[in-house]
Amino acid sequence: MQIRKAVITAAGREQRNLPMQTLFDQQGVERSVLSLVVREAVRAGIDDICIVVWPGDEEPYAKLLSDDAARLSFVRQTEPRGYAHAVFSAREFVKDEPFLHFVGDHIYVGPEAGGCARGLVERATAEDCAVSAVQVTRESLLPLYGSVGGQQVPGKPGLYRVETVLEKPTPTDAEQHLIVPGLRSGQYLCFFGMHVFTPTIFDILSTMLGNAPAGRVSLSTALSELAHREQYLAMIQKGRRFDVGVKYGLFTAQLAL
Repeated sequence: MQIRKAVITAAGREQRNLPMQTLFDQQGVERSVLSLVVREAVRAGIDDICIVVWPGDEEPYAKLLSDDAARLSFVRQTEPRGYAHAVFSAREFVKDEPFLHFVGDHIYVGPEAGGCARGLVERATAEDCAVSAVQVTRESLLPLYGSVGGQQVPGKPGLYRVETVLEKPTPTDAEQHLIVPGLRSGQYLCFFGMHVFTPTIFDILSTMLGNAPAGRVSLSTALSELAHREQYLAMIQKGRRFDVGVKYGLFTAQLAL
């Protein structure tokens, strides 16, 4: 499997300004959050990048990225139908290829020089399947994230075969459905905001959106279906993720970078 494209979703009504926030990178250069996400993809060896935007945001986003060495395409999400629909909006750009996916209001700080995404892309290429980055997360933070349950892949520490996906589960739901052997009590695997998906995700989303023509659908529900259709893995990510929509996260990110 060769991963040559990346999709960044940045069209959310409440998050549209977050990718424009600026931080200082490790070289002391002030950059937008969106630029840092694009550079994470480029460090992973991918420079053909689609950004899903709300109509009218193309020009300001393009200005933010004028110094980034990437081939950029903009796709409009013309209906406010949520995150899953934003991913689906990139179908024509992706076509029938696997792709790297980021959310546009997160930044990633990895322990390796190549960044967080490079390891994910390498793992997905080696396993020839969809892989989501996850982190071990304490129970009190479950309402903030999508979470997965499954079994560890034999002989491959930190890699799990996904069996169940739930969006922002309650502790009771997590205890019943998301137990992962080897984790301590009260700890779960939550999404890191970075994935490699196969084109199968578009087939699933097409059906789900067709069955809800005026409403939203859940990407986590689509991923649960993906786990039943084909091999889908979760890889523990050693880096750190900062959600710039959370003031504390933004402050911490400024210190870390």
